[in-house]
Parts: sequence; C-alpha cells; structure tokens
Amino acid sequence: MKCFISTLWPSPINSHTLSLKNQYSRTLAEAGCDEAGRGCLAGPVVAAAVILPKNFKHPLLNDSKQVSEKNRNLLREFIETRCEWAIGICSPAEIDKINILNASILAMHKALNQLHTYPTFILADGNRFKPWHEVPHACMVKGDARFTAIAAASILAKTHRDEMMLSMHLKYPEYGFDKHKGYPSAAHRKAIAAHGPCDEHRMTFRLLKEQLSLF
Repeated sequence: MKCFISTLWPSPINSHTLSLKNQYSRTLAEAGCDEAGRGCLAGPVVAAAVILPKNFKHPLLNDSKQVSEKNRNLLREFIETRCEWAIGICSPAEIDKINILNASILAMHKALNQLHTYPTFILADGNRFKPWHEVPHACMVKGDARFTAIAAASILAKTHRDEMMLSMHLKYPEYGFDKHKGYPSAAHRKAIAAHGPCDEHRMTFRLLKEQLSLF
C-alpha cells in the first residue's frame, strides 16, 4: 500500500483500523453492505455495497460514526477510486410503505444490483438481512467496526446521504437539514412543530414527542 499512503493522508495510523478484517468468507468478490439514515425523521435511507481490491486498507478507515466529516470525505475519494462500489436508495415514501427495516435491506439490494461484478458472498452490517438472489450472506452486528468492506460501505452510505441532505436543505431551508441531516435533534423537531412536515419527512415516524393531529 506504499503508493496509496502519502502526504494526502497525514493522520497517524489508527490501531483500530489495523484490526479490521478484509474478508470473512475467503471467497472472491465478497461485498460489504451498510446503510445510513435509518434513525432519521426525514430523507432517504441510503445503502452502499463495496467489493474491495486485494490487500485494501487505509489508516483512517473505521465505522463512519467514528470518523470526522473531513476524513469521511477523504475516505470517500480513496474508496471510490480503488474499489468497486454502488449506492442504493429508498425514499421516505418507500420507508413509510414497507417500514424502515425492510427499506434498509431493500436499499442494500438496490446497491448490490448495480455492482458490475456479481458478488459471491455478502457481508451485511447488523443482525437482519434478506437473501439476495442465491448468494450466501452473513449478518455482522457492528460489522462496520469489524470488517473493512462494511466500514468502507458505511463511509460511502454516510457521505452520499449527507450530500443528498445538503441538496434537500436548498429546497427546504426552514428545517435545517444542512445541520442535523434529518436526525431527530431538538432543532429539527422545533422546525417541524413550527412548519409542519414536508414531503421528505417520514410520516410513519414519531416526528414530535406529541404528534400533532393535523399531521
């Protein structure tokens, strides 16, 4: 990896990153999957599927929740230029129709459908997944902190979703999507109370501690 680790990545090596495992199944074309936005009140749930090249690693790579926004964006460029990857999205309407668990899994399936290489094994973050075609899979609780492919998928899912929420902010500036990205912050709930929900809100979610009857 000497050609990849350069002055573009000056941070010290994270000992946790060194403990990430590159493979679980020992088969070629193992795809790691993760999602972002499951706990939000607004916006889509976004999933990523990533197939790593041989011996892939990066000193900053970790579960996206443990990485700063600046480093997530650096990692996104690194991952997208070296790995095979795809993004899957489920809209708020889809989430309301099939529930957030099913939408999260569907978004992963959508991402897998877009990979150019057909995966031979799927490594999914969390404890629930539905079979994708006839490909074997394994669910990994906190997999984004255990396996490199899932960690990479978590970075892509998070950065792509954040980018979408910034665009959404331009359409609905009154909700502050650029700050909380749709998560249930006090400021977000205050905005919902003041303005009511918009088309990007998940109407089956508890938007306010006391749901307003006009919703």
